[in-house]
Amino acid sequence: MSTESTKTGSGRVGGKIAVISGGASGIGLATAERLAREGAKVAITDVDVANGEALADRLTAEGHDVFFMKLDVVDPASWAAVVDTVVERWGGLDILLNSAGIGRVYPLLEMTLEEWRHTNAINLDGTFLGTQAAARAMSVSGGGSIINISSVAGLVGLPTASAYSASKGGVKLFTKAAALECANMKLNIRINSVHPGYIETPMVMRRFKDVEAEAADVQALKDQHPIGRLGQRDEVASMILYLASDESAFVTGAEFVIDGGYSAQ
Repeated sequence: MSTESTKTGSGRVGGKIAVISGGASGIGLATAERLAREGAKVAITDVDVANGEALADRLTAEGHDVFFMKLDVVDPASWAAVVDTVVERWGGLDILLNSAGIGRVYPLLEMTLEEWRHTNAINLDGTFLGTQAAARAMSVSGGGSIINISSVAGLVGLPTASAYSASKGGVKLFTKAAALECANMKLNIRINSVHPGYIETPMVMRRFKDVEAEAADVQALKDQHPIGRLGQRDEVASMILYLASDESAFVTGAEFVIDGGYSAQ
């Protein structure tokens, strides 16, 4: 475990109540650790029950107020159950991180409609449903911060990833439109998107299955980033922490890029 993820926090989100989708691994896991250690109450949600419960148990053993609940992000009833449980347990909702997502390689001429729809359902529909459910609760309790994980693929096209790029580009513009709508309704709900480059997470690293080719392939991926390496999930969690905290009170409808210079080329 990295030094960053084991730091004792200074209470930057002390007393706030958070829901994290996709919290059992990757950026969601790192953010769950970070928000809990910075004083938030955290509901970790995922379809991966075993790893989600293990994370919740570990953070609870550290003394944090955390629990796990299974969530199917494409099911409105599942979202309603999570938000209702959180509000009943803790009295409100201040932070939502929409981190659940999938990344698949589907060549354009070979991709099926089912594969296209599945990617967009999880990455884009799931973000819409989570934002809607959280905003309903936040509008009653006085506002909050919603952070949607997009990607550099939501800013630039990636070959063999047209479905993924479409879904993440949709997240970017959905975020802006939803942020403006909440602002116009004076709901005090801020909504922003985060656009990571290639981060060293299970979703990215599972593509390297051939041990002999792995080192060269990973280096080639690193070389696509001007900064010369892959990003770390704790670095993304630090950006999310800023957006979740009151430090970003004047920030909404914005896109935050954390890609080692990938999209600047």
